[in-house]
Amino acid sequence: MTSMLTHTIRNLPASSAWAVRVFARSLSCSSQLQAPAVQPKSKKTLAKSGVKNIVVVEGVRIPFLQSGTSYADLMPHDLARAALQGLLNRTSVPGDVVDYIVYGTVIQEVKTSNVAREAALGAGFSDKTPAHTVTMACISSNQAMTTGIGLIAAGQCDVVVAGGVELMSDVPIRHSRKMRKTMLTLNRAKTIGQKLALISKIRPDYFAPELPAVAEFSTSETMGHSADRLAAAFAISRVEQDEYALRSHTLAKKAQEEGLLLDVVPFKVPGKDTVTKDNGIRPSSLEQMSKLKPAFVKPYGTVTAANSSFLTDGASAMLLMSEEKALSLGYKPKAYLRDFVYVSQDPKDQLLLGPTYATPKVLEKAGLTMADIDVFEFHEAFAGQILANMKAMDSDWFAQNYMGRKSKVGAPPLEKFNTWGGSLSLGHPFGATGCRLAITAAHRLKKEGGQYGLIAACAAGGQVMMLHFFCCTLRTRVVVTCGQLFCYHQCFL
Repeated sequence: MTSMLTHTIRNLPASSAWAVRVFARSLSCSSQLQAPAVQPKSKKTLAKSGVKNIVVVEGVRIPFLQSGTSYADLMPHDLARAALQGLLNRTSVPGDVVDYIVYGTVIQEVKTSNVAREAALGAGFSDKTPAHTVTMACISSNQAMTTGIGLIAAGQCDVVVAGGVELMSDVPIRHSRKMRKTMLTLNRAKTIGQKLALISKIRPDYFAPELPAVAEFSTSETMGHSADRLAAAFAISRVEQDEYALRSHTLAKKAQEEGLLLDVVPFKVPGKDTVTKDNGIRPSSLEQMSKLKPAFVKPYGTVTAANSSFLTDGASAMLLMSEEKALSLGYKPKAYLRDFVYVSQDPKDQLLLGPTYATPKVLEKAGLTMADIDVFEFHEAFAGQILANMKAMDSDWFAQNYMGRKSKVGAPPLEKFNTWGGSLSLGHPFGATGCRLAITAAHRLKKEGGQYGLIAACAAGGQVMMLHFFCCTLRTRVVVTCGQLFCYHQCFL
């Protein structure tokens, strides 16, 4: 996309509004996206005839911590179990009432390949409750949520727990392919002579480990490198990215100090102190951030450690029910989940542009416009990724030339966007972020008196998911979008 856009720009006539409006225009956080003119608010409930109302009863997460800190000696199922126990403690839902459990994760621990089942058993759920694990890169817990929605909508279940977990402090590191092959063959050798013959063939290079990398298998490019190219394509400056990252940390710190992060439950780490809050929130200054060197494209890249999300350990869990079941058990739903959309794009040039493609689809599906949305919660993989999507969403030219649409969908106003911080500051455990986005949107709708919410997350492979929410006080709905851009947009109303 970088080369395509650059070529297009160079060949545009000098009077082209695109060059001025989209690429030349400053995107500093102080003046980037002005609030659109106020439009009449819709009060539609978006209920669908013959389809069950599906609600969020509660959602929790253990504190998200930088990898290599307090969770370093644990296993993924330990974190997932803690989140599930936190959900049980907060809701007092009987474990045997839950019909199904779905968990998302990305880098799996081979000893607990079905981490959903192991964590559920450890948390005290009935051993008669089925559980399975899904993986869809950074939208794995989004997939867990929508799987739960599907089970309830189909009448298979009334109560589903969905969540996600990631432990980046201890990722599997494999032997080289040559060593693995030798070891497997050695295991089948029957005589000492055969074993010695195999051992004698081992060479020093066999011992070189295979380290995991946050890179696309299909392109061999790291996501950070893709983010740098995307920022360059949309003329997002280093200063703009640092400004947005500083905004995220500042808002997260404010939300943390004001007690707004209600989804966080304390976790007593075995042999250590109780963890009560996220430890990656660190407001700095633009001066300090400007001193960091490029992390991926050296020496001229604009993506740094300061304007990127960091490797994070954490877990989340949500209790989903049919509205009828929730009311019968005495629960007051936090939000209604209505519509969702998954979108997939080119994993090389459009890896992180999923929200741009998914947002108009989920809004059209719900019969809403951007002006109807009160709360936006988008996953912040990189500051440049967020700002590039905002530019793309606010461009008629991009909509017409890349999306086949007549006009732009419009960019979310910053006063409604990630106002309690985001992944850049709160952290991003790959498999757990989706549930954090969803419950944060629900809490913000209640706090701010909003009606509709929209969550979105891009993921590896060029996918994205979007989900639309409706707040219960006003029969609010949340729309979530995610896609394979990964741009998955999931919309719940």
